[in-house]
Amino acid sequence: MADHKHGTMDTTVQENTYSGFMTFVTRFCIAMVFLAVFLAVFAT
Repeated sequence: MADHKHGTMDTTVQENTYSGFMTFVTRFCIAMVFLAVFLAVFAT
């Protein structure tokens, strides 16, 4: 079994994926707030 040293794993792919996910979620939430405001102002 190979010796594992804690903290030596390259996590750049995971960090980039998480960063992209958080960017998507943030932009999606902002878009939903604008949609809700738009509907509140112009609907009915």
